[in-house]
Amino acid sequence: MFRQEPVKRVRAIDAKKHWSGVDFKQLSYPYRLNFYNTPPTTEITLDEFEQWAIDRLRILGEIESCLYRNMTSVELNSAIGPLLKKLLPLAANSALGDSKPQDGKPPKNQEQRRKDHYSHYILRLAFSRSEDLRKRFLAAETILFKLRYSSDDRQERQAFIASLGFDWEFLSAEEKAAMREDLLAGVGAKSNEADAVFTAGFFKVDWERVCDLVDQRKVLLRGGKAYVPESQQFSLVIAEFTARLEKALELTARALPRLDEDDRLIPVLEHLSRGFTAPEYNTSMTATTLNGASLTAAVIDDLVQYFPMCMRQLHTTLRGREKKLLHNGRLQYGLFLKGIGLSVDEALIFWRKSFSLMDDDEFQKKYRYNVRHAYGLEGTRRNYKPMSCQQILMDRRPAAGQVHGCPYREIAIDNLVVALGTMGVSDRDVIRHVREDVEAKKFHVACSRVFEHTHAKELKREKDAGGMSAGLTENIIHPNEYFTRSFGLKNPGSVESTTVAAPDASGGNEQSMEMD
Repeated sequence: MFRQEPVKRVRAIDAKKHWSGVDFKQLSYPYRLNFYNTPPTTEITLDEFEQWAIDRLRILGEIESCLYRNMTSVELNSAIGPLLKKLLPLAANSALGDSKPQDGKPPKNQEQRRKDHYSHYILRLAFSRSEDLRKRFLAAETILFKLRYSSDDRQERQAFIASLGFDWEFLSAEEKAAMREDLLAGVGAKSNEADAVFTAGFFKVDWERVCDLVDQRKVLLRGGKAYVPESQQFSLVIAEFTARLEKALELTARALPRLDEDDRLIPVLEHLSRGFTAPEYNTSMTATTLNGASLTAAVIDDLVQYFPMCMRQLHTTLRGREKKLLHNGRLQYGLFLKGIGLSVDEALIFWRKSFSLMDDDEFQKKYRYNVRHAYGLEGTRRNYKPMSCQQILMDRRPAAGQVHGCPYREIAIDNLVVALGTMGVSDRDVIRHVREDVEAKKFHVACSRVFEHTHAKELKREKDAGGMSAGLTENIIHPNEYFTRSFGLKNPGSVESTTVAAPDASGGNEQSMEMD
């Protein structure tokens, strides 16, 4: 990722002018939790800068993937917990015992917390570049803080909260006694819980700071104030964390144009912001056998029935009157076909026959190189992978004459209903729910709902056989996942994969391919 040649000399910075009042020293981290109020100021290596950010990015990406699948908090914790222990562990003070430095090195918990601190700020720089990225970063970081807050040692957690100096007003014993009945009624305490709730104490804060508790009718409202029981302290802390981080992201966004960054960091930050995607669906490393036969260009038309709507739309356009797809459509569809197991030789045959209105010379000059490039056999020899639903949604939206992207987002609802009919979806309830999903911008949910409806018999068969529940339980987040599940359900026991050598495994997910 980084260039090894000498970098350009950047303009000298007057440290006194730019960093007045900043104390350049190693920070100490007395608590496992962090509100990230203070920016880091000591140096780290370029390798640490990149690797720490990538580790945190993988966690945030997995959190976002879990949210897409509508996981419960318990399921999300089970999914993220092992990844946190591996990539970004944070040990409590009580878990380590002796926290003194050994052999001149900082204690283990300080090193862990330092990585957590720096990685947060690095990604804050990367994701402050657009409003959409800021929203996604804010949501994922809030979930990460919730997970850590819930699992933290109780005494250390209370000490951390006390260190933040919140302006929460505690009710005195006299105020509580005078408002006892109203307070208990406001929080909906049952008779057997009343004494415990009342004894624990109450805070008084502006009601806007606990909108979630107001919405759930868990607090008493009076004079613009919310009276919050100590048992609901969690909501107050999370709301404060979210509000502070949201404000910090906006300030960072305004400061970005004025930063005098080393030109080695700019491409790293841009790469990180593009890398905030769902986990890859690694089918491009396998040769797929369907019904005992290798996948060839000749069978693609027969396989369209197993494609998600986005790929059906691209295939139908390619087979239409003009026998052509524009750049983004070719990229999206070509990588999908690669992902289901179409070899480079068969891909060349497929695209040549599809572009039947042009002669061989034109195809060889304009398109052969691009097909081989997608398979890592030309140019940088990067092994491009099929695009996930999230990458498709983040890509440029189609202009006039283009049909790439997610049809659940891009086409008018009436046309979408017609398209659903071609997939065998005519049930009014299903169509109504799909409309609601699209209006709520839950495009992956709409696609998964269509999958469940069109595979209802097969899913029930698996349930009866004890293989899985009648539903998917997880939303589909990748077109290739849709195909594999669809073909496997319609043709049980017919899909086999054997690992083959990839042209180059060093490439990432960068999709800036030259396919004109």
